[in-house]
Amino acid sequence: MQLSNRVLNRTLLARQHLLERSTLSTPQMCDHLIGLQAQDVPPPFVGLWSRITDFDPATVSAGLEDRSLVRITLMRGTIHLVTPPDALRIAPHIQPELEKVPFRKGFNYGAMVGLDPEELRAHGESVLGDAPMAAADLRTEAARLYPDRDPGPVVQTWLYQLPVLQTPPRGRWRDNSRPVWSRVEPWLGAPLDPDYPVAELILRYLRAFGPASTMDMQTWSRLPAMKQAVAALGDRVRTYTDERGRTLYDAADLTLADPDQPAPVRLLGWYDNLLLSHQDRSRVLGDDSAPPLRAFASWVSPVLIDGFLAGMYKVFVKSGTARLRISPVRAWTKAEAAQVEAEAAALLAFLEPESTPAVEILAPGADVRP
Repeated sequence: MQLSNRVLNRTLLARQHLLERSTLSTPQMCDHLIGLQAQDVPPPFVGLWSRITDFDPATVSAGLEDRSLVRITLMRGTIHLVTPPDALRIAPHIQPELEKVPFRKGFNYGAMVGLDPEELRAHGESVLGDAPMAAADLRTEAARLYPDRDPGPVVQTWLYQLPVLQTPPRGRWRDNSRPVWSRVEPWLGAPLDPDYPVAELILRYLRAFGPASTMDMQTWSRLPAMKQAVAALGDRVRTYTDERGRTLYDAADLTLADPDQPAPVRLLGWYDNLLLSHQDRSRVLGDDSAPPLRAFASWVSPVLIDGFLAGMYKVFVKSGTARLRISPVRAWTKAEAAQVEAEAAALLAFLEPESTPAVEILAPGADVRP
């Protein structure tokens, strides 16, 4: 069965809880999505606000404090907001790939060339110990142990070599404190679980992001051997093809969404998982006229109209006013503009309740910077 791009779009939005907001709790949503991208502080809050009815940001702050949520380096070598079980069972699969990064020739212009990886790891384990440690203190120790090296890449290497997570206060609601790092097992008081099957992780991926190709799975996870993982699932998956004839896999017990189902306007956080989790992103970006992924750097975020990328926005706060400036990628109808303005106003009320809100829809292609 061949699936149109619109079927893939609506199915993805439905599984991401972006067609209608969900009553799932914050931890339940994190589990379903296999974490939310959290390299910066605001994006997971925006992502949860877009997906959960009456989302309370205090649930994230409280979860980080009581350790029922953690911010940890996982898929694609980036920070994700996940529950402890996922931290403990996904990290062992990701860690071998992360550990290769610092010793590639291109890493910080060869900053680690000539150093013994095992000695580096041993020093990192000794420095981090069992207690959280601020990034600045890690740099001090790196400079002491390796006085002839730039301490920054040494610290980065430790953070790749060791399963680590970021502890509070960074990551709490509106708290952009500098990172404090801890090894995973002391913080959670539990050992890593290396026995969690990759195949189960991929099946969960399909439940949140499918149908998908093996290249999509690899783009999302950065793990090898996706074909073997799919094969291990046997009849728990079914196959489709897309409009280009590529094989797509899906959980056998899930249905596809109605391509004619309305999709409300959504404003997501920058680098939302929706944009990062497929090799072929046309199911969200539409045609080839969409901006490249690098256009979403510098906190520029996507606007979805009818389920597809239709613009980019950024929030600027100054002198008591919060301005949400939007640059459409195409001309909008009056009805579309009104829907975007309403959702943008609601997002501003969530993000900046003390500020005077201002929603500014610019000309297509305009620079969002004032």
